[in-house]
Amino acid sequence: MLAASRFEEPPLDCPRCPRLVAFRHGLQGEYPDWKNAPVRSFGDLDARLLIVGLAPGMRGANRTGRPFTGDYAGDLLYSTLLKYGFAQGTYKADPNDGLRLVDARIANAVRCLPPENKPLPVEFTQCRPFLQAEIAVMPALKVIVALGKGAHDQVLRALTVRPARSYPFIHGRLHALPTGLMLADSYHCSRYNTNTGRLTTEMFHQVFEGVRKALK
Repeated sequence: MLAASRFEEPPLDCPRCPRLVAFRHGLQGEYPDWKNAPVRSFGDLDARLLIVGLAPGMRGANRTGRPFTGDYAGDLLYSTLLKYGFAQGTYKADPNDGLRLVDARIANAVRCLPPENKPLPVEFTQCRPFLQAEIAVMPALKVIVALGKGAHDQVLRALTVRPARSYPFIHGRLHALPTGLMLADSYHCSRYNTNTGRLTTEMFHQVFEGVRKALK
């Protein structure tokens, strides 16, 4: 376990998950201009809002090195953060675009790209200490937004909230957790979810309207 009193991002050559290491090394040879490394969180540790995704996307964060940057999910997420005052600047799908987060931070439950975007249970376990330590050093944290059921489940595990069945994943639900934090659920802002109509822009905006009200 990482010490709860400090937070260090995983090293760029993190060895914790052999399957992810092998996948990362293969991509480093195939795409040498990509980051192909554990993706660091984005935003300040003194933020009141933490947004948690499941894992980096191959052509998004794994390529650019910034969470949700360079793929469709980032287009919807960052435009929403800009709309509700959680970001300033212009999002150009480039980590050097100058965009900055305001009172918000973005992290992933698993920091490395998994094959087929599906982390294994052991990989969640190996990476969980990073999320736990990160939350522990966010003194102003009040609300966590989970993007998808996988992220929802991992947040509850990171917070050691039991029984988890008392806090089911429901899009748009804002859970009051026994830790004192609020957990807001949203379907993941992926192209698949938006193309199939499972998640509309309006539905996604409503989640962040609720978050903004909770932070007043």
